[in-house]
Amino acid sequence: MTKKQVSLRLENVTKIFYDKKYNTEVIAVNNSSFEIQPGELITLLGPSGCGKTTTLRMVAGFELPTKGKIYIGNEDITYLPPNKRDTATVFQSYGLFPHMTVFDNVAYGLKLKKLSKEKIKEKVLKTLDMVGLKDLANRAPSRLSGGQQQRVALARSIIVEPSILLLDEPLSNLDALLREQMRIEIRRIQKSLGITAIYVTHDRVEAMSLSDRIIVMKDGKIKQIGTPNDIYENPNSKFVAGFVGKVAFFDIEVKEKKENKCIIDFQGKILEIPKYEFNIKTGKGNILMARPESLVLKDQDKGLIKGRVKINVYLGNTVESFIETEFGEIMVQIDNPSLKHVYAEGESVSIDIVPELCKVLKDDE
Repeated sequence: MTKKQVSLRLENVTKIFYDKKYNTEVIAVNNSSFEIQPGELITLLGPSGCGKTTTLRMVAGFELPTKGKIYIGNEDITYLPPNKRDTATVFQSYGLFPHMTVFDNVAYGLKLKKLSKEKIKEKVLKTLDMVGLKDLANRAPSRLSGGQQQRVALARSIIVEPSILLLDEPLSNLDALLREQMRIEIRRIQKSLGITAIYVTHDRVEAMSLSDRIIVMKDGKIKQIGTPNDIYENPNSKFVAGFVGKVAFFDIEVKEKKENKCIIDFQGKILEIPKYEFNIKTGKGNILMARPESLVLKDQDKGLIKGRVKINVYLGNTVESFIETEFGEIMVQIDNPSLKHVYAEGESVSIDIVPELCKVLKDDE
């Protein structure tokens, strides 16, 4: 890609829709600000209705902000029409022209730019080769698989060399294996081109595997921005912790906060937890966050929590063991099960925690 990489910046962007039926205003995006660095892929992650697609549509120009500014590089594009913005969008529904071949679908944007036939052919074949579809150039979209159609849609977007590539849940119509393959493909292409990109999804696995950084949204607001590792290991709230991965929460009392540890009372036992959120206060109203890999199964009465193995799910390199406890059902992850003791279903056990892998959070619910 010959074009210079650019940044994307949103400053205090708000989008309000008017609901005529109920005569009310609906705040879809609430005062969002973030910046995407040149060549970075950021994922907007959150449940349905959190404002992630509306944010993407405002960047594309399909919706206009009620308040705030949007910049590509140093250019204010807030109120520019879509065709005046240097962006390209890959949609969930592919949006291919059924009466055109794969070649003509991909060439469409270049024909609008009035490039020569020789240049168009050169660029189309090069782009199709990049997405592994060069041999299918003369095929109709109806004769392609879902994954192939999605790659055509991706090729059609990247061939025009946009400054910003926008991907709106592009893999949601594919089966699990194809989704996994296409995640790798999108990441590879985006990195090889060095293009700045926004990816919208509600699938945490997609977000974790694709992103340089993740923006977690809820009710139109940004809850946390960070790398996949940051978001997973150091969530700033109960919502973020629960949305980005499997987790167990335990009510605890914070006895004392120190510079590098938090002293808690858990079921009458005093524990030292190295990681804690800055907004917690001493006393109750706090929780201990524990991922499945931060929990350890032990013999009955040797751990902190008593329980009974309800079911074991074998996944090859791990076993997910679901334990019935007074706190509800808790999942414990057992890595490399062939080298470890796996308790049988129905067996009485206890659960211990690895303090270094847990975090103390405020119970914001």
